[in-house]
Amino acid sequence: MSERDVDIDFDFFEEEAPTEESSRAERVIRRPGPRGPRRPPRAPQNLTPLLRLVGLVAFAILIIVLLVFWIKSCQASSKSSTYKSYMSKISEVASSSQQIGRQLGDTLLAPGLKRAQLQSKIAALARQEQLDVDRGRAITPPGPLVTEHQAVIQALQFRVSGLTGLADAIGATATTKNSTTAAGALASQMQRLLASDVIWSDSFKAPAEAELRNQGVTGTNDAGGALVPDSQFLQNPALATASAMTTVVERLKGASAGTQNCPCGTELISLKALPSGKELSTSTQTPIVVTTSLQFQVAVKNSGNVQVFSVPVKLTVEQAKGGNIVKTAKIGFLNPGDETTVTFRNFPQFNFSMPATIKVEVSPVAGETKTDNNSADYPVIFSLAG
Repeated sequence: MSERDVDIDFDFFEEEAPTEESSRAERVIRRPGPRGPRRPPRAPQNLTPLLRLVGLVAFAILIIVLLVFWIKSCQASSKSSTYKSYMSKISEVASSSQQIGRQLGDTLLAPGLKRAQLQSKIAALARQEQLDVDRGRAITPPGPLVTEHQAVIQALQFRVSGLTGLADAIGATATTKNSTTAAGALASQMQRLLASDVIWSDSFKAPAEAELRNQGVTGTNDAGGALVPDSQFLQNPALATASAMTTVVERLKGASAGTQNCPCGTELISLKALPSGKELSTSTQTPIVVTTSLQFQVAVKNSGNVQVFSVPVKLTVEQAKGGNIVKTAKIGFLNPGDETTVTFRNFPQFNFSMPATIKVEVSPVAGETKTDNNSADYPVIFSLAG
């Protein structure tokens, strides 16, 4: 074999350099075929316990929040119950004391009582009032109302001292010839009773109402009454004046009420329908629109020259088809020449237009001789509003 033959053999097996076309064909051939649907990515295996932990923490927080609200609600309910229970107990004492005050007014104005009888009755009222003081001291107030509770005790003590002092003064003035001096001694004791009403109103009721508002306590007391009770001992503050006590002194000296220094008596002045203020006539029929706020106001004058006490006033609505409505009131006392008004409320609504007569009667006082001006009939016709 020659050297040339060897060269030919080597040339036959020599590889050619790949062209651009062959490279492209190779890349096409190697491209993978179409794939199947892709599987969703799987969540990391350690995320599920974390989510569970977050849920448990959130649930625990919710339970704690609800528990806090429940505790606060229970505390608020307990606080409200404590205040209302206290006010219910105070209300009982207030009502009892106020009733004693009414009895005092009736006793002072009652004719025919002798000095010893009047003194004994008032002394008995003082002993009853002392029981209210004892009941008040036995009540334990909530902490924020300690000062206000002390005002309650102070007001009740003023009432005891006023009643006791009044009973003693009635006995001590038995030999006092000067009526003005005797009346002044009685009036000074009555002023203690008047002061007790101011203490109750200004030092207990008003600040207690403010404190309960601050505490968020509203509504009524446990008995269904006013949350903070009032207690007005003297229903008529004018009883604490020397003028009123002068009449008491003169009566105790033996002058019968309303008969000494007569002429004496009362006079019916007018009758008005409220809230319109329309004055009724005795000669012509007055139309009256019936509403839930309908009231009648009677004006009475002391036409004599001595004080009058405990004067009854009666108003009767005489309906054409029957079913009369009767209401009564009482004037505590009235000085000579003075006028006062008595208002009658709470009249039912009528279902139809109807005529009626309103009759007003002012009872004559003892010793009154002129009685033709004590009563009158007022013709009216009622109609419904609208």
